[in-house]
Amino acid sequence: MISVMKQAESASTDPTAPQRRWPRRLAIAGAVLLLVVILAIGAFLAYAGNYYRDADTNHANLVSSEQVRVEQQDGYVAFGDPNAKTGLVFYPGAKVEYTSYAPLMRELAERGYLAVVVEMPFNFAFFNINAADSVRSAFPQVQQWWVGGHSLGGSMAAQYAADHAGDATLGGLVLLGSYTASDLSATDLGIIAVYGSNDHVLNRDKLASSKALMPPDALVVELPGGNHAQFGDYGAQDGDGEASIPPEQQQAETAEAIDAYVRTLQGAAGQ
Repeated sequence: MISVMKQAESASTDPTAPQRRWPRRLAIAGAVLLLVVILAIGAFLAYAGNYYRDADTNHANLVSSEQVRVEQQDGYVAFGDPNAKTGLVFYPGAKVEYTSYAPLMRELAERGYLAVVVEMPFNFAFFNINAADSVRSAFPQVQQWWVGGHSLGGSMAAQYAADHAGDATLGGLVLLGSYTASDLSATDLGIIAVYGSNDHVLNRDKLASSKALMPPDALVVELPGGNHAQFGDYGAQDGDGEASIPPEQQQAETAEAIDAYVRTLQGAAGQ
């Protein structure tokens, strides 16, 4: 009994005992943290892997025609004349396969634009906000560039526009079912925001409040009968309203609104 008590007393007075316990505690904490990180990554990959896929499963929209030239490269697909005067770099919506926007890009290409939709890591534009840089470098003949996007892609394109507002070759921003959270009110950029009247995904309050972040000549266009998903070709989207017009009409009207606005600004600037 005396021997046991002496051992206990010796352990309690041993100054190195707490130090010996710390490495074990750190190892346990590190293991727990690693497990949490692994679970978080796994959850994100599972979430990101359940994305909206291009409804054009045969990718017929990615084939060149007499009207529209298509060039597919690593990270983007370009539609139209690479020597066009005006180009648009387009960021896809969250969890949407980027080729889903091929019909809209073709509509713009038929109106004389070089329309380029970019692929985003895990289909989230916030992972590569500066994706437009490589596209713009790949087509140096284009005189004026616009950036734009759908939903989250539009907001990230707005951030890109804010970061490059002093670039003389950047003409403006196109927002589809989206709004800007970046302050562009003091810039010379043109901004057009297009949304469908039956869009139940877009936050209308944020769109309304974002007008204060836009220049005075910004244009907001409502498409009667349009919804959120029909800017692309990926089927119905959770939480969205039902469109009363076909997707082809919504995409054509969107391209027409963009074209009219861009041409108006370019005409006013004498370009």
